[in-house]
Amino acid sequence: MNCNVPTDICFSFTGFQARGGATDVHSDGWGIAFFEGAGCRVFLDPQPSCSSPVAELVRHYPIRSKNVIAHIRKATQGCIGLENTHPFMRELWGRYWIFAHNGNLLEFSPKLDGSCQPVGQTDSERAFCWLLQELRRRFGNSPPETAGLFAAVHELTMEIARHGEFNFLLANGDWLFAHASTRLSFVVRQAPFSQAHLNDQDVTVDFSALTNPEDRVAVIATQPLTDNETWTGMPPGTLWWFADGAPAQTLATIPGPVRAPIN
Repeated sequence: MNCNVPTDICFSFTGFQARGGATDVHSDGWGIAFFEGAGCRVFLDPQPSCSSPVAELVRHYPIRSKNVIAHIRKATQGCIGLENTHPFMRELWGRYWIFAHNGNLLEFSPKLDGSCQPVGQTDSERAFCWLLQELRRRFGNSPPETAGLFAAVHELTMEIARHGEFNFLLANGDWLFAHASTRLSFVVRQAPFSQAHLNDQDVTVDFSALTNPEDRVAVIATQPLTDNETWTGMPPGTLWWFADGAPAQTLATIPGPVRAPIN
């Protein structure tokens, strides 16, 4: 979720929680990260979100944030365990960065210089560490403006995507980048607000009673969370930059054939 004002995610999280083992097969752990100023709250649990006590805590805790990343896991690489549970968090340029990946990267064993090391065994965490390492290598200790950063992430995404399915969400608290390798969708909620009904639970909310006219919220998901809103499918092979609750830029990332591992 990316917003122009701090917003709670309780409604969308209710549908998201059900997909972690109840209405979908992603039952190998879940996690969620909320940015709050320079800080970030991260909740992780290797249990299915549909039965996780931690998920129940989050669902009833209206944390307000401008950028939220949540993930339900179907394990492809790495055991089921807390160390392999998304989203992952690292520091770069004095800011927390959050990353979550849906997919499978084959023969992806990049050379890491030690500035950012994986804790678990997933291809996802390796990709995140290599991505941050290469950004630090390109820009040193001075972060670029967001347009230049987006261009760099675009180039690095194309490198990683040569190795397989690479749907991901990446945020540092100011913006959210989303890569649709195969399938992602989004909806922008803004005035005039109306009711929304979840796909995975019989729950409806009237946003007109909970929002201000200037509020704007973008929600990105693998599959639409609601059945009565107009979701936009993100074409496979596209990287999106969301800021203040709306898309700011899109770039194509159609990769070439799988090649030798990065070194």
